[in-house]
Amino acid sequence: MQAVLLAAGQGTRMRPLTDALPKPMVPVADRPLVAHAADAAVDAGVSELIVVVGYERDAITSYFGESYRGVPVTFVTQSEQRGTADAVRAAAPELDGEFVVLNGDNLYDEGIEGLFGDGPAIAAIEVEDPTSYGVLSTAGETVTDIVEKPADPPSKLANAGAYQFPAAAIEYLDVPKSERGEYELTDVLARVIDEFDVRAVELDRWLDVGRPWELLEANEWRLGELDRRIDGSVADSATIRGPVVVEEGATVEPGTVVEGPALIRSGATVGPNAYVRGRTLLAENTKVGQSVEIKNSVIMADSSVPHLSYVGDSVLGRDVNFGAGTNVANLRHDDADVRVTVKGDRVSTGRRKFGVVAGDRVKTGINTSLNPGVVLSTGARTKPGESVFEDR
Repeated sequence: MQAVLLAAGQGTRMRPLTDALPKPMVPVADRPLVAHAADAAVDAGVSELIVVVGYERDAITSYFGESYRGVPVTFVTQSEQRGTADAVRAAAPELDGEFVVLNGDNLYDEGIEGLFGDGPAIAAIEVEDPTSYGVLSTAGETVTDIVEKPADPPSKLANAGAYQFPAAAIEYLDVPKSERGEYELTDVLARVIDEFDVRAVELDRWLDVGRPWELLEANEWRLGELDRRIDGSVADSATIRGPVVVEEGATVEPGTVVEGPALIRSGATVGPNAYVRGRTLLAENTKVGQSVEIKNSVIMADSSVPHLSYVGDSVLGRDVNFGAGTNVANLRHDDADVRVTVKGDRVSTGRRKFGVVAGDRVKTGINTSLNPGVVLSTGARTKPGESVFEDR
């Protein structure tokens, strides 16, 4: 069976982190987000991965190459992002028989393997408020209907965005545009439900990673599954507690304390006298220096927090440099959920603690203070001693 991975989108809600990086390639633990979907497909025994690319396609094609974990990889291009049915339509010339579709920006638990085999199926998850999802009606394990974002949902079973389609569905892909002007795969699914018995495969956990705090949540999930492994260099006076991975080529300097779950990737240096805690990812070639505390954060490749700083519940892009004494506030004084600007709108993160989002190449002056929910755009700068209350 072939698996189609949808990985062509721009990820506008994840900006500025995706200004030059496709959303499927943002890091989640030890691999890009899209690789988790690919691993699920490979573990289920697929014969081929067909990856639909578009925005910044070279980052994805160079990562996968011609094969991934021994499974052949074929790339097809969706030149204009016009919806999920349009993306699968781009892959249609490569399809031969029944096929699975996975979103390259979703995380699925191990139950996703139940999607593969035994005829058409849809992954589903029970949610408290299904009004913003496609909602399934079922008779036993068979899906009888799907309705998009209903005001009065027929169930709490939401569409988790993963499908097994019969070969006949290749002929169903020419759907009309939806109200939002896209060609929707759910319209294809509706026809399959009418003409075939479609299984509902319930997942215990699923995450659509669309916004920066969801990237933080994705890392919290996957880092929470780490087993302790120390392959890099750890000073005798450093303290490592719990499930911590120090990859080969990483260095933990004297006096440093690392409390897992935490992943310190190859080329990273931590310390001396640093404190890393919570579910933290320090990506390749990052630097966390003297008397710096990093808590529950994602620090992407080649970024530095070198001196006397605190970074909590934050996401820093690539090649970021925080000047000495830069401190991130991650808690509002009124104890309300932190809000972040997404595509021009202030949106609740649903999190009591959330720090900042810094795009690639951000640099802060010494003694900068960054308030909760601030977004620093790609290449932004702050002045020494500045308190930043608004995005820039």
